[in-house]
Amino acid sequence: MQRPNIVVAGSMNMDIVVSMQRMPVVGETVHGEAIHYIPGGKGANQAVGAARLGASVAMIGAVGGDLFGRQIEEKLASLGIDTAGIVRLDDEPTGTATIFHTADDNCIVIVAGANGRCDEQLVTAHAGTIRRADLLLTQLEVPLEAVRAAMSAAKEAGVRTVLNPAPAAALPDDVLRLADYVTPNETEFALMSGSSCSSEEEWERAMRAWEQRYGHRLVVTRGSRGCSYLAEGTIRTVPALPVEPVDTTGAGDAFNAGLGYMLASGSTLEAAVPFAVRAASLSVTRFGAQDGMPTLEEVQRA
Repeated sequence: MQRPNIVVAGSMNMDIVVSMQRMPVVGETVHGEAIHYIPGGKGANQAVGAARLGASVAMIGAVGGDLFGRQIEEKLASLGIDTAGIVRLDDEPTGTATIFHTADDNCIVIVAGANGRCDEQLVTAHAGTIRRADLLLTQLEVPLEAVRAAMSAAKEAGVRTVLNPAPAAALPDDVLRLADYVTPNETEFALMSGSSCSSEEEWERAMRAWEQRYGHRLVVTRGSRGCSYLAEGTIRTVPALPVEPVDTTGAGDAFNAGLGYMLASGSTLEAAVPFAVRAASLSVTRFGAQDGMPTLEEVQRA
């Protein structure tokens, strides 16, 4: 199998995880138990996942001119990811996700920071990198204009595109038609399609109608049930591995990294989906989205 060349255009965050016994009420101060600083963001997570599998990866996006930005860029570079497409903005903070975590619940506050300045101009400046790739991975944690610009550059050059429509958002038809593969989870597909499916027959009908409308392949991740796609118009569901989950953060990113890796390597969707499901299943057995990303050898053994 050839070493695939993947470009990821998307977000980079520092996740600040504060653990405590219970959530404070309004106006209250409580003692926290621990704090962790963990590089994240869907774009960076998927770039790390693809690199861990052995792909040649380039990242396009923006960080702030602060310590978090430097740490994120250094982490990506240490994994062999090409960071030439990362712009450092001295007048913006790096994007953050502050996660208040207890044994029973969590609350999350996201500040886009530099991710909000990842615009059409930034992406277009690195369009040549996209045109030389085997596959482009995009998500929705940066402005839609950047997603559209990246996918347009890829489409013009015949580079396959995978759009992970997360966080959930209603998308214009022109963006959806730029994608070769779209990978929502169940909630995201319900929002995008207006369909709430309660049986496999309803899933099959809704997915078939979607593919006929937009002309791309739809791959729906379904949590512990695995992943569903259509083969010659008939629904196929690949079950997740029976594992004991430790941290489900980043499972969807591990899936997209695995799917992108296989498709960029020349595999069929029928071969790529089971591989991606195994990658996602393994990712939840370790703490941290990026640290949980499996290697190629681990996925093959599974």
